[in-house]
Amino acid sequence: MNHLPLIIKREYFTKVKNKSFIIMTFLSPMIMIGLVAVVAYLSQLNNNSERTITILDESGMIASIFENTKNTKYKVIDKLSLEDAKKLTQVQENYGLLYIGKFNDVSSAGNVIKFYSEESPSISVISGLESKLEKHLTDLKLESQGVDIEKIKTSKIDIAVAQESFTGEKTSKIDSIVKLIFGGAAGYLLFMFIIIYGNMIMRSVIEEKTSRIIEVIISSVKPVQLMLGKIIGTSLAGVTQFIIWLILGGVLLTIVSAIFGIDLMQASPSGQLLNQAGNDAAMPDMVQNGFLAFYNLPLTNLIIAFLLFFIGGYLLYSSLYAAIGAAVDNETDTQQFLFPILMPLILAVYIGFFTVIEDPHGTISTIFSFIPFTSPVVMLMRIPFGVPIWQQVLSLSILIGTFMFAVWFAAKIYRVGILMYGKKPSYREILKWIKY
Repeated sequence: MNHLPLIIKREYFTKVKNKSFIIMTFLSPMIMIGLVAVVAYLSQLNNNSERTITILDESGMIASIFENTKNTKYKVIDKLSLEDAKKLTQVQENYGLLYIGKFNDVSSAGNVIKFYSEESPSISVISGLESKLEKHLTDLKLESQGVDIEKIKTSKIDIAVAQESFTGEKTSKIDSIVKLIFGGAAGYLLFMFIIIYGNMIMRSVIEEKTSRIIEVIISSVKPVQLMLGKIIGTSLAGVTQFIIWLILGGVLLTIVSAIFGIDLMQASPSGQLLNQAGNDAAMPDMVQNGFLAFYNLPLTNLIIAFLLFFIGGYLLYSSLYAAIGAAVDNETDTQQFLFPILMPLILAVYIGFFTVIEDPHGTISTIFSFIPFTSPVVMLMRIPFGVPIWQQVLSLSILIGTFMFAVWFAAKIYRVGILMYGKKPSYREILKWIKY
């Protein structure tokens, strides 16, 4: 009799009815959103804080370029010595003092420019000052050499290289960024899913083994059915938890943003950089281009490939986690067996982020997208950049074939290991179990 559906149902409801599972399902997104909201709120406070910078320009040629902004005010002083300017800045509790000494040659101006402050200044503030000073001093240098600055400005040409495939498909830098984000998110999501729920399967096997419940169950159920039931049941519980996280996280994020008025985009590092660069006006165009790039992706191919590789990769590693759980008596003994399994998974993430991003169709990226222990992550990161269907099918076929072999291999270990107690197994002994 096939007991697999009953085992899947038992494993699923055992997990979802567990108090710790329920608590973490609803508490985790609250904690994460709370942390994000706190960080965003603190970043927003930091960005909205006003700072006053005192400027002492002994050259009389530079101070006029500094104009007040929303968060930064410039106070130009003169007829004071450097020491008096320092004292005045401290008394008025200003952010710092920008000192510009006298210079005869513009080329040597950098040697007489210093910034004094009570504490270490912000990198963004110093970078902004340097940018303004470099531009103005460069213009002064050119003017001293008889160059017409206005002609240079009017003759400047901005180039945005249009990208198009040989088949006529148009792309852009935004398209590449969207593909990179989509592929990276898919690969990293699979990596985290395997780590979290693979360990859950392993602990479940160890708990039943140490409590001797497994001896009763195995008398009426085949070991392979029990192992597959645990993998599938725990996987479904994980998917349920993940869906709840997405829904609840989205709702909480919307509520927190609305109640506290926190602009998460502006509080993010990318938003801060855009604000510093003065590109706020370009934001709507960037967002619009981002959505267009997303809709230009081969979404049908991506969704189908994501599901197949996600499921195939997870089942492959889950069967190995179940085998490890059956081979040991406690979680401490799992470390020697987990490392060889996690190594290709970690390697896949590194290959994805450091090789696929640079050259998605290179030799290294292509080879690792066919190796079954790395292909789920690497191929998912390559597909947004356009991978021939035959490569996807071949990679998936190899993955499925390896999964079937892994199930057979893990079942051999599982069948013997779940009834072994009190002895820490070695690799040599586990190989003997396969022959039984």
